[in-house]
Amino acid sequence: MTATPDTRVPWDRWDAPAEDWMLSGECPAGTERTLLLELAARILFPTVLVFSLYLLLVGHYGPGGGFSGGLVAGLAFVLRHIAGGGSDGAQIGARIKVRPPVLVGIGLAVAVVTALVPAAFGAPVLASVKVGFHLPLLGDIEIVSSLALDIGVYLLIIGVVLDLLRSLGSGIERDAREATSDQTGAA
Repeated sequence: MTATPDTRVPWDRWDAPAEDWMLSGECPAGTERTLLLELAARILFPTVLVFSLYLLLVGHYGPGGGFSGGLVAGLAFVLRHIAGGGSDGAQIGARIKVRPPVLVGIGLAVAVVTALVPAAFGAPVLASVKVGFHLPLLGDIEIVSSLALDIGVYLLIIGVVLDLLRSLGSGIERDAREATSDQTGAA
């Protein structure tokens, strides 16, 4: 009787990178990541952030604004987190770390100050002014003062989404570390 070769597919390793150079970064939970998800996140992250800025800037004249732009940017950070980002703070690129409570505080301060500044000049709270000027390459540009309020709301929403990711992600990372230590302790 001849031995048949083992033809089972190793499902736990079938999409894992085969070489170290294929790994795109360090995963905080120590788990394996898929190369396809990491590549998709790296391509989509800046694209979605640019789209969120577009929504922020056109919000006064059409659908969008600080809230919807902030939610779209938050979705970009959720995608980045799912692909293997850390919960200690969102990593923009790989250089700058943003602390969510600071972002929430800055966004709230900008929104409140923007809402109250018109009252200092005798106008109603949340009154807005349109300012127009000419730029040589872009032509005539009009900016509405309520854009500052939208920027504050944008930062506030991004900060809240990042704080939720940090809170939820730290629990997931803790559970992953405990599962890893249980497996090494049992072996």
